Amino acid sequence: MSFVDSAVKDIDSRLKELQDEVAKLEAARAALVGTRRGPGRPRGSRSTRPVTRRARRPGRPRGRRGGNTRSNQALELVRNQPGITIPQIAEALKIEPNYLYRVMPKLVSDGQVRRDGQGWHPAGGQAKS
Repeated sequence: MSFVDSAVKDIDSRLKELQDEVAKLEAARAALVGTRRGPGRPRGSRSTRPVTRRARRPGRPRGRRGGNTRSNQALELVRNQPGITIPQIAEALKIEPNYLYRVMPKLVSDGQVRRDGQGWHPAGGQAKS
């Protein structure tokens, strides 16, 4: 074997080692940043875990409990405590207040509640005893 052949063989061996190292580093990086693709990530790269899908129950929206549960709970609190604020409702329901900033305007548009300053009141002014 000539010197050139030996040098090419050594280079090819080292390149293979480096490619294996690159693959390990890319896998570690992907595990740290999640499965999102970003700049510099090779096209077609994705998680090595196969995607499995669960069967859904027919007629039930994915990821939702249905029945406007939080909306109904918030409405009940407003009826029982007129003037209650969103942070107070969130604390009572043990949820984050930002969710209620979507729920409450929907209750207003449905004619269920009205806002007075920071407080929420039943529409029509009736309070439940």
